[in-house]
Amino acid sequence: MLRFAPSPTGDMHIGNLRVALFNYIVSQQKKEDLIVRIEDTDKERNIEGKDQEILDILGLFDIKYSQVIHQSQNFRFHSAMALQLVHEKKAFACFCSPEWLEKKREEAKEAKKPYRYDDACAELPHELVIDNMNPFTIRIKRPTENITIKDYIKGEVTFKPEDVDSFIIMRQDKTPTYNFACAVDDMLSDISIVIRGEDHMSNTPKQDHIRTSLNYDKKIEYAHLPIILNDDGKKMSKRDDASSVKWLLEEGYLPSAIANYLILIGNKTPKEIFTLQEAIEWFDLSAISKSPARFDINMLKHINKKHLKNLDAKELSRYVGFADAEIGELARIYLEEAGTTKELKSKIAPIFAKKEIPEEFAESAKIMAETIKNAPYFEEYDDFKNYIMKESGLKGKNFFKPLRYLLTGAGHGPDVAEIYKYLKNYIGAIIK
Repeated sequence: MLRFAPSPTGDMHIGNLRVALFNYIVSQQKKEDLIVRIEDTDKERNIEGKDQEILDILGLFDIKYSQVIHQSQNFRFHSAMALQLVHEKKAFACFCSPEWLEKKREEAKEAKKPYRYDDACAELPHELVIDNMNPFTIRIKRPTENITIKDYIKGEVTFKPEDVDSFIIMRQDKTPTYNFACAVDDMLSDISIVIRGEDHMSNTPKQDHIRTSLNYDKKIEYAHLPIILNDDGKKMSKRDDASSVKWLLEEGYLPSAIANYLILIGNKTPKEIFTLQEAIEWFDLSAISKSPARFDINMLKHINKKHLKNLDAKELSRYVGFADAEIGELARIYLEEAGTTKELKSKIAPIFAKKEIPEEFAESAKIMAETIKNAPYFEEYDDFKNYIMKESGLKGKNFFKPLRYLLTGAGHGPDVAEIYKYLKNYIGAIIK
């Protein structure tokens, strides 16, 4: 079993989508189920509707899963297992106040040492714990041996006991911390491999330690994906528009192209342009680079253009507001100038809009428009052109420039003869 575990606290980031894609691919390769676990334990940060938005995006990218679990549904299991650890003396109640702990953190900072909890409450007499009415957290006791995990990208990684202190597993309000809920849920779902961002690496020994303390002997494997950098070589953040999957979709990047790009970067692939289903055939998790991947919007646009060109003409036309193969073929011509559906729409829309003619050609365009309205239907562009030229008496730039403006709504663009092939049946709608 594999899992994709997003939090409903904001827009889906491309790093999250990349994790979802890799989990889906590996689940298909291993013929194991993929579950979506909405990690909604942080009630204050949850945004209503974001869980459904996440599922909708997964649907757009054709990422299939067997079930959806909300982490909050497992609270009873988290509580029961925390009490089990306390009963077995593998965890303890901690009465240290937040103010006291903050003071200890500041002292460690001043001493330029990493903060570690000093186990002040680890060995309190039982009667003091039972009779104490103050609020408390539950901490798991620190490990006594090295923790080694298998990582498909980073190889074997070993953590020393001092890397993991006696950390909190249940808060004062009796809700589980992230690491405890995550570790227990992975155990309950029988997860075999966890694929996630490398920013979770510090959580891994804690989660492993939790499962070991609960006598869970299955060793989960990992793949910690390197971060994605922006143009400045820094980790992509919410300030980078391109980091938002929703923004990319709104800008006119196809799900198939975004998936292609996110699988391609930092990876060795047999070809540049491919579908998600094709990637399942050759994808190798261990071939992912250990170095961060740099996000290049121009490369994504190049890939997007290729995916747009591969679309069926009628399907392509739907992206510009039609359902007509001829308009799809027209749009294909404009793909030499456009790289997204948004840019493509901006090229096609003026053809059917009211024309803005420069003053220099206004009079010529008026004469030409009347001539076209009264002209018979012509199959071939040369016949159409010769008839309009003869009947209007226009020639040179006073003919060709107004003709381009009237047919396309723009002063520059693809060859008018090529465009006419696909517009000849729409002349009445174009020349108003």
